[in-house]
Amino acid sequence: MIYEYGFRFTDLIPLFLFISFSYSSVGLGGGSSYTAVLSIVGLSQVLIPTVSLSMNIIVTASATIQFLRHGHLKWGILLPFVIASVPAAYFGGSLQLSEGVFQSILLVSLVAVAARIYLWKDPILQFPDSRIFRIGLSLFLGGMLGFIAGSVGIGGGIYLVPLIIVTGIAEMKTAAATGAAFILINSIAGLVARSGWTQMPWDLIVPLGITALIGGMAGSFLGSSRWEPKTVQRILGIVILVAIVLLGQKLIG
Repeated sequence: MIYEYGFRFTDLIPLFLFISFSYSSVGLGGGSSYTAVLSIVGLSQVLIPTVSLSMNIIVTASATIQFLRHGHLKWGILLPFVIASVPAAYFGGSLQLSEGVFQSILLVSLVAVAARIYLWKDPILQFPDSRIFRIGLSLFLGGMLGFIAGSVGIGGGIYLVPLIIVTGIAEMKTAAATGAAFILINSIAGLVARSGWTQMPWDLIVPLGITALIGGMAGSFLGSSRWEPKTVQRILGIVILVAIVLLGQKLIG
């Protein structure tokens, strides 16, 4: 199968294998990078979130199971995020966005991801030491990231995990476990909503899904790799930056 820019889906397999392995090793699904790559090859904006959400589900399912088995997943921390995010993800997935609106939301999301990767120095944020405040913060973040997950296929874990840490909601392993489960649940909600109005591109999902499953199982089993997580994210961030340039040119043109 050849897309607008002359790429075959087999050209995506090495990239998807690397993305799924590296991101799953730190509890992420890789939705931002899948979406960026699919945007670069010119896949339809209708199909990009469907494919990215499918990859998120495949990758984070194994990561969630691994974290759950080792006792790192804390339901009391996860639930406030999920309560707000699931309806937001379903709503985002049910929207039939025009190409211009989709690309605008995606562009803003990718710029935020790039800023997160290259500019955020993991500051220590001071928030009121109040359970009510933290639950309210979790609900707000969950709703916002859930909508992004459903509408453009970016699971939100790349934002959520560091936010959980710097706001003091949880430590690293619990944050990674929460991020993996958050991406999994919201990707399912977004995909269910999208399946009601668009067909599933199985010819893409099956081969790329097998690739993501292999990479995701390997990455989540190891739990971490010899690469520093920030180094991996910065390498993958190059893909995001290329996508930002291409999308920006398309919107301006």
